[in-house]
Amino acid sequence: MLTRLKFLTAGESHGQGLLGILDGMPAGLEISEDYIGGHLARRQMGYGRGGRMKIEKDFGEIWCGVRHGKTLGAPVGILVQNKDWENWTKKMSVSPVKDHIRKVTLPRPGHADLAGIQKYGFDDIRNVLERSSARETTMRVALGSICRKLLEDVGIEVGSRVVQIHDVKDESPVPDDLTPNQLSKTSDESPVRCLDNNSEAAMIQTIDNAKKSGDSVGGIFEVIATGLPYGLGSYTQWDRKLHARISALMMSVNAFKGIEIGGGFGGSEKFGSEVHDEIGHDGEKFTRYSNNAGGIEGGMSDAQPIVLRMAMKPIPTLIKPLRSVDIHTKEVKDAHKERTDSCAVPAASIIAESMLCFVLADALLEKFGGDSMAQLKAHMEATAKY
Repeated sequence: MLTRLKFLTAGESHGQGLLGILDGMPAGLEISEDYIGGHLARRQMGYGRGGRMKIEKDFGEIWCGVRHGKTLGAPVGILVQNKDWENWTKKMSVSPVKDHIRKVTLPRPGHADLAGIQKYGFDDIRNVLERSSARETTMRVALGSICRKLLEDVGIEVGSRVVQIHDVKDESPVPDDLTPNQLSKTSDESPVRCLDNNSEAAMIQTIDNAKKSGDSVGGIFEVIATGLPYGLGSYTQWDRKLHARISALMMSVNAFKGIEIGGGFGGSEKFGSEVHDEIGHDGEKFTRYSNNAGGIEGGMSDAQPIVLRMAMKPIPTLIKPLRSVDIHTKEVKDAHKERTDSCAVPAASIIAESMLCFVLADALLEKFGGDSMAQLKAHMEATAKY
């Protein structure tokens, strides 16, 4: 669903590290490991995270595609090393080992385990769970940060906040004077990334209750982007529609199970006169009296803020496992246990920001072109409409 950018990630959860390549970025974009590291650190935050976050201090090393702090127009390569690798050198060795390595044989309900071994013919679930782990999203945030920097350089911001964990909701509106970056900064000050203090306390208690009972909780978060011009995406083909491209990348994240754009499902209960955003003009530009469309009409950005909400399911690796069946003996037993989080919704909102950055940067380059940042900015100055 990306037309100008390509990205690939590689690596296992307990392997030596994660690799990533981002191709298609214009030359001349200022980027640094510190900038990338700031967003990797945000991904590691959040109340309810497990022991892995105490081990890893993710740092994205730029290996290629950048010289003297600026992109070269060549593929950008990033490496994130796994600090926990030292404890897994035999279990995850690339070369054969003589030691007996215990196989994982009890698939977890809700995970890729059972379908993965059936697909590839494995007799050890570890061959599946290492790559299907959410650890892979570390590299998505690292590469997505480069896209975010491109967007920020042309005045586009992407931010997020958590609005629900389990059945606890934060129904407070986003203040009109908060930019997406300011929204994220404010949300980051909360351990659950919500705006309302009362909701925060209730969310923390819910996570604690789940952890005590060996369970996990999911939730909902909101992602907002501002500063977009008219016409990113297109109405001319199904795979060029902006909301389709956003949905595809968002739903590629392991635990994301639902997406709403703008009014979303709530609009199905209303009349058309209540849903569609009336158009005005302030003497200089077109305006809207509401933004129920969430910034996208007919598959294109309409210069209003893009607003979407994502639903994340509870993490399937449970401290108190669910019932399963051994893939070899067919005995009924409890599912496999790994280190796990009780809640990863705050971290997931950061991952979602990065996925939106991929799509918006790609759509921006598709519309305005340019082999360098100077060309992109010149093209936008000449033709972008807001």
